Amino acid sequence: MKTEENRASSFNSQLFKTYVALDNWHKFRLRLFVEGIFVGILGGLCISLFRFLLTEAEALRIFIYNAFLLPAASRMDPIPILCWAAALFVIGLCLFGMCRYAPMASGSGIPQVKGVILGLYKMKWIRILWVKIIAGALGIGAGLSLGREGPSIQIGAVAGQGFSRLLGRTRMEERYLITSGAAAGLAAAFNAPLAGMMFALEELHRNFSGAVLLPTMTSAIMATIVTRFFFGNSTSFHFVNLVPMPAEHLGLVVIIAISCGISGIIFNWGLLHTGNFYNLPIFRNQFMKIGFALICACFLGFYLPQVLGGGNALVDTLAMTRYSLGFLFLLLIGKYIFTLISYGCGVPGGFFLPLLVIGSLVGALEANIFVSLDLINEIYTPNIIVIGMVSLFAASVRSPITGTLLILEMTGDFGHLMALALGSAIAYITAELLKGEPIYDALLKKSLKTAPDKESEEERNIVEVPIVSGSVLENKIIGELPGMKQTVIIDLKRGGKSHIPDPDIRLRAGDFLYILTLSRNAEMLKSLGEEKVPKAHVRDPD
Repeated sequence: MKTEENRASSFNSQLFKTYVALDNWHKFRLRLFVEGIFVGILGGLCISLFRFLLTEAEALRIFIYNAFLLPAASRMDPIPILCWAAALFVIGLCLFGMCRYAPMASGSGIPQVKGVILGLYKMKWIRILWVKIIAGALGIGAGLSLGREGPSIQIGAVAGQGFSRLLGRTRMEERYLITSGAAAGLAAAFNAPLAGMMFALEELHRNFSGAVLLPTMTSAIMATIVTRFFFGNSTSFHFVNLVPMPAEHLGLVVIIAISCGISGIIFNWGLLHTGNFYNLPIFRNQFMKIGFALICACFLGFYLPQVLGGGNALVDTLAMTRYSLGFLFLLLIGKYIFTLISYGCGVPGGFFLPLLVIGSLVGALEANIFVSLDLINEIYTPNIIVIGMVSLFAASVRSPITGTLLILEMTGDFGHLMALALGSAIAYITAELLKGEPIYDALLKKSLKTAPDKESEEERNIVEVPIVSGSVLENKIIGELPGMKQTVIIDLKRGGKSHIPDPDIRLRAGDFLYILTLSRNAEMLKSLGEEKVPKAHVRDPD
């Protein structure tokens, strides 16, 4: 009984603080701006540690293969290979233990962050922080085809959550800080502050209110400053001969984008159905799944080492070296299948960077064909590789603006903006026409279906609902809105000013509603404000 009373008292205190924040909106936004600076610094430091450990682990793996394993294999000496197998066994045990200790740290972490922002999940920030850093470095360092961006986004998000908890902030404010930390994570992972900010707004929070825009901006910038202090200003990819794409070749950009749109659907399908493979009776527990992925990494280290790890070096090599069509196809299939195997085993690590690498391989394949047919000069091969990356990202993640900004910042060349934007838009439309679902939304829904009893942060949640032009709520009178049980509109922001949500007020595009509701209603309410929803879908969720 006391526990229930304590929860009720805590929630009432949270609600009162939220009312005060909404009533003092100007001061609240300024406070978020300042807090975003500290979240960016904290996230930048954590992600710098993660990047350092990851770089050292990958360098150690390459050294072990070149200095011991490959020479041992050539002279048929089994001792170094057995020692490496024993090391992988220990790594597998460590990863298995950490995944059991912090299951919310598994995978990329981006669907979990989306769930927390919606109030559907609960993150224990301290254990996720250190598990994500250590386990991510171990898994990727051992050769699994995973990226650092997903872990970095979750590391930044839990850094924002920890900062909020230490200061005793409300859950509404905490969600803004989590979004800011996520922006810092992507910015610090790739030296890309604009892409980090846009990803948080376009993919995670999905609105551009001042309350979320200011802290994400400052957080992304500060995290980038911190990581550049440690790692310098160099871009993630190094394209030496990247020249602007002539207008007469934009027809080829459309072809590349359409093929990447189809490839994005295939990639998403594979990622969502990898669990069917790991559900085979041979995989009796997660340790066996991790062990299988590490065995594959060990085998590929001898025969196809290019597909190991994230793949930054492979992208740079593709831009400078013309491989045969057959070898490019082998790299594409190998990277795709091994990414599915690596991600499906459930260890901490994302598919963001492997997705870009697969897009670069699709682009390299098509560039090889175009050059062979004399449709394009070989000098434009790097351009086609870059277009392949942004197009596959837009088709899979369905965040075209983020993808365009990310590739621009990762290559450090803004001269190919038009071709990137065109490719991103065409790939996005292709994926939409094929009725593909954005991968992070699909992963979140799958997670909720397979583990519906996951503990949520709060049963009740204050949701910020932006009224978008053309949405089902635009021009509606508040009193005419569809009724939902245990749902109350507590505030209306219009032009940065607060208004009492009287029943006769007509909603306009650009308004923001603040609604107290059950956490499970949060996603539906946001969709009502964002999309043109058929009336048949507007119903009372039981």
